[in-house]
Amino acid sequence: MREIVLDTETTGLDPAAGHRIIEIGCVELFNMIPTGQTYHVYLDPERDMPEEAFRVHGISAAFLAGKPKFVEIVEAFLVFLGDAPLIAHNAEFDMRFINAELAAQGIAAIATERVIDTLVLARRRYPGAANSLDALCQRYGIDLSRRSKHGALLDAEILAEVYAELLGGRQASLSLDPTAMERALDPATAHRTRGEVLAPLLTAGELSAHATFIKSLGPKALWRHMLPPQKSEVDPAV
Repeated sequence: MREIVLDTETTGLDPAAGHRIIEIGCVELFNMIPTGQTYHVYLDPERDMPEEAFRVHGISAAFLAGKPKFVEIVEAFLVFLGDAPLIAHNAEFDMRFINAELAAQGIAAIATERVIDTLVLARRRYPGAANSLDALCQRYGIDLSRRSKHGALLDAEILAEVYAELLGGRQASLSLDPTAMERALDPATAHRTRGEVLAPLLTAGELSAHATFIKSLGPKALWRHMLPPQKSEVDPAV
């Protein structure tokens, strides 16, 4: 299944107060595994950058000068999203801004039912615990050394790892090392011998009664070929 993990950076907390998106980062997943396809853009918000927002993401108005406006990228952005489910942390924040930008262009809002909020998933799994993106990364041992400031694409990449953990854990890596494969196929290492034969759980009378029942089914009965071995036939290596 194709899914899109997304994150945004903004000039503030409320689009109704005139704040705008300044960065969008998206990571494509297929069956919860990143495909390597991403969407990333910085945007000119057509307004100033408040100091409190700058302290969070470190993106200045001077840096954004000359960057495309949302109206210029909206078509490419929606094409990348397609009809895939969208995954975000504290998704209500990101979707308020995205839908506000879409509304300004006369485009229908993205339906709430299409959005998966990893903050909600985390609160269900860890009620009462800290469930910020940083806290979840620390809980799952995800490296945060690359994250000195908030950044939409980097946060989306990190969130993709967190999302996989919230749904049951990252897929174990597959080893294609020929030496490791040979060891796995070597009978000397693939099997472990047992020191002593385990004591049977069935009594001799129960074994005899079972054998009598199987014989009563006729000579072609499948179970006639599955009779338990006599004690002398038990393989000590089993």
